Amino acid sequence: MKYITLFSVLALSACSAVPNKSEVSQRSTTNMDLIALTEQSAPKGVVGTYLFHIKAAGAQGNWLYLNTETDYRDRRSITISIKPNVAAELESKYGQPVETFFIDKTIEVTGEAKRVTIDFMSRGRATNKYYYQTHINVSSLKHLRIIES
Repeated sequence: MKYITLFSVLALSACSAVPNKSEVSQRSTTNMDLIALTEQSAPKGVVGTYLFHIKAAGAQGNWLYLNTETDYRDRRSITISIKPNVAAELESKYGQPVETFFIDKTIEVTGEAKRVTIDFMSRGRATNKYYYQTHINVSSLKHLRIIES
């Protein structure tokens, strides 16, 4: 009887809830730790609140991209993708072009960090070559704030 009770306790403890990595807050995670988590979670993302120091920015179409490295292709870089309407709101709020305003600032971003496949293009067509980036899409002004200027 003792063994049945012991076995039952062990079996039930093995069923206890374990937090899903994709939902753990990662505010103090380093860039490389976050990149590793997104690789492990792919194709799912890792939801959290993150701190980043922005070193570069660029635009493609109406989308704005903030990068944690000067070269956005750098393996260590994390890209914050900002929707066109949010980029316009930020420019209105700060009265400056967003592409230059965020350079050398520390920001807090809340969202889902996700591994994204980037195809190399040749003559407008995707080649069989690609690399990965880690992106966080910002679709609302409330998901991004300046921590340090």
